[in-house]
Amino acid sequence: MASDDGSQPENWTWRERAAGSVPRGRTLDPTIEPIEGIQAYPTVYKPVELIDSSHRSSREQNLRELQGAARELGWRVEVTDLEGRALRDPGAEPDELLPGVPGTRLLRVVADDSLGDGAMPFAPDAWRLLQRARARSKSNLEGIGLNHVLAIHPVGVNPFASSNPFIPTNPFIPTNPFIPTNPAGSAEYAYPGSGGRQPVARLGAGPVRVAKPGRGQRRPVVAILDTGCGVHEWLPEDIVTRQLTIDGAPIGLTDDADPEKYGDLYGQLDGAIDPIPGHGTFIAGIVRQLAPEADLVSVRLADAQGVVDESMLIRTLGEVIELARRHAAGESGGQPIDVLNLSFGYYHETPDDGLFSLTVYHLLRFARGLGIAVVCSAGNDAIDRPAFPASLWPWPGADNGIPHDDDAEHVSVGALNPGETSVALYSNVGPWVRAYAPGTSVVSSIPRFEGGRQASTREDLYDRRRQTIAPEDFRGAFATWSGTSFAAPYVAGAIAAELGLISVNRAVRAGAVQRSRKATEAALTEIAKSDGSRI
Repeated sequence: MASDDGSQPENWTWRERAAGSVPRGRTLDPTIEPIEGIQAYPTVYKPVELIDSSHRSSREQNLRELQGAARELGWRVEVTDLEGRALRDPGAEPDELLPGVPGTRLLRVVADDSLGDGAMPFAPDAWRLLQRARARSKSNLEGIGLNHVLAIHPVGVNPFASSNPFIPTNPFIPTNPFIPTNPAGSAEYAYPGSGGRQPVARLGAGPVRVAKPGRGQRRPVVAILDTGCGVHEWLPEDIVTRQLTIDGAPIGLTDDADPEKYGDLYGQLDGAIDPIPGHGTFIAGIVRQLAPEADLVSVRLADAQGVVDESMLIRTLGEVIELARRHAAGESGGQPIDVLNLSFGYYHETPDDGLFSLTVYHLLRFARGLGIAVVCSAGNDAIDRPAFPASLWPWPGADNGIPHDDDAEHVSVGALNPGETSVALYSNVGPWVRAYAPGTSVVSSIPRFEGGRQASTREDLYDRRRQTIAPEDFRGAFATWSGTSFAAPYVAGAIAAELGLISVNRAVRAGAVQRSRKATEAALTEIAKSDGSRI
């Protein structure tokens, strides 16, 4: 139940607000435990967790090397599953995430109290341990990696997880009472009126379905893994599935801190809505506009700060794709999925062949093998450093060791400005960005959040409440917003529209990959025709 103003759950106190604001990640310092031949770059990671996706043949040896390095540092390593539960038999093989995709577990780095007070010169740190173990074993410990912190990052979000290039400092840069004068560069897009999240009045009818599936047909399905999907007239229950389950258990987050239900969970008590709320609803509305005939599946895997642990991504992806596999195999309890939209990402510290975990790639490759087109946002940091998972494909000049394949497509998407004659200055660029689509000052749906009700100017006359637009009050249910987060669903929706109604005949299901590739090629061809950004 919401509080009186609808901004937070019932019984929400300063303790919940403060606890949810504590950063979960640590920025990597490349100067710690340097190793010759391994050039590291900044990223954000969980400081006391490693992800172990080692092959069965090297799993035990890797763990021994990590335990040995941990003893040198006054630590020890505990083995848990992806939900952090201790394993009864740490030596047992974890279940495969999907057929042929190795099982994954967490390795927790904790202080070894049995060594005494003087034996712990450093607080437990997963990066230091990994580098020390690599140096000891003189190997890369293939399959062992950091538990990265991913960020849903529309322009202006400014989460602690942003490690490159450090946009504005936290928590608030604007001077009182108005934003800084002469804003420059990509930060300009963050302000209402320049592309930042802002209420807007949308006129006319919304998306309307025309086609009706005949016997033996179904609608295309777009799965959106994000912050969830709030209540909106464009997104009724017969169009959006808001909670998937697998074998009776919910997939994704189900806690009370729902950013699509409550707009002001964290930060100052100033009535301003948090940066992330509405993100998933906005994306769903974009897909709905591009592909009104499609059904949507919404999975909430990001918290109210827009942060996703890599381990959470792996677990959620595995479960969602398993439902799609069951459907493709004709098994009970499956869920058809044709397009997967991922509007988040991170930067890997060592993005070279053999030095980063391929678990997310293997999961997405499995999905593409089922005929699911994967669409990823490129990121909003105005850089050309490859972002993950957007760059997990064999782009021209790539050194990531990923081979070409004939599965459904992996599409990374940058953002265009409204006129489509230029790439948005905030958008990441590079050979790993495959397409550019409208992503700036996009109009879409947003929950009816209340907040920021004190407008900058007010004057009541003639028995009317008169005031300027309150930039954090979205009771009109529509907004403009900017980010590659919103260019990706433009492409996802375009692919779904090209797919059209789909036969459920088993023989037709066998051609899902070819159908997906054809639809993706057609969608990207049309999008490229409108892209006037090339000089």
